[in-house]
Amino acid sequence: MANSNVQLRPPAEKKTLWAWAVGTFFGAGLLKPGPGTYGSVAALALWYVAAHIFHLSTFTLAVWTTVAAVAVTLIGIPAATIVARESGREDPGHVVIDEVAGQLIALIALPAVPGYAVIGLLLFRAFDIFKPWPIRRFERLPEGTGIMMDDVAAGVLALLCGQLVRHFL
Repeated sequence: MANSNVQLRPPAEKKTLWAWAVGTFFGAGLLKPGPGTYGSVAALALWYVAAHIFHLSTFTLAVWTTVAAVAVTLIGIPAATIVARESGREDPGHVVIDEVAGQLIALIALPAVPGYAVIGLLLFRAFDIFKPWPIRRFERLPEGTGIMMDDVAAGVLALLCGQLVRHFL
């Protein structure tokens, strides 16, 4: 799954609309360059706006962010599988629902203030891009599970590091 440009089979002529909407996170994955960053920023923006519109405490925000991350992951696995199959690619770059899930996980226990939001974004993107051990191993899982779980692992690692940063700041 390391090379999203590997063509496995010809792209499907018909696309499954719901899967493409979810998989590309409503078009964020179609933006260039760096669609994964657009997916992460979109997730961060929704999280930040929701926290402030609903005036959520850090604890309540953490609970709802966890619920959202689990829901996005569970919906993202079949969506990523379908889009990958219909694209004829193992891990298409335009699938960014995995970045959305990972980014939400990275933000779970952070307060919704600009400094921490940026820390959560930078940590997640660094772990997602460089994929240190054991993150890269999750790519070996089949289809949408592999597409999603390496980013979930990157999100967990970013969450842990974000909490260390928060503790020491």
